[in-house]
Amino acid sequence: RCAGRVEVQHNGRWGTVCDDDWGMPDAAVVCRQLGCGTALAAPPGAWFGEGSGPIWLNGLRCRGTEERLVLCRHRGWRPHVCAHEEDASAVCSGCAQAPPAHGSPGVAPVLTPVSLPGAPAVRLVGAAGRCAGRLEIFHDGRWGTV
Repeated sequence: RCAGRVEVQHNGRWGTVCDDDWGMPDAAVVCRQLGCGTALAAPPGAWFGEGSGPIWLNGLRCRGTEERLVLCRHRGWRPHVCAHEEDASAVCSGCAQAPPAHGSPGVAPVLTPVSLPGAPAVRLVGAAGRCAGRLEIFHDGRWGTV
């Protein structure tokens, strides 16, 4: 849950965020809001695959210190003329922190993990948290240690 395409809900409908002006300060806010540690990357160009539905936000200009994405400057809540090939993504450190207790329902971002074609499935096992453990890869229908 700590890396993927950034999606937000507005008026009861999920949509994506355009990567115009998207950068590390924006990803930092998403990671903080989701309790996913610090931002490691803010990949452009639908790095985790193209979303569907409306593109709700464009031109996000976070300082990187905001607690919630809704507090960042942007070009308004509306469908934007931006193609899904420009969907924003975030990669967070994944070190679990409790997400902030406050927040506005309906505007919390989510990171939608998308399997990339040809990319192997991996997992960490044998540790208390999801940020540590033995690396395993799924190949030929079964999990094995790397």
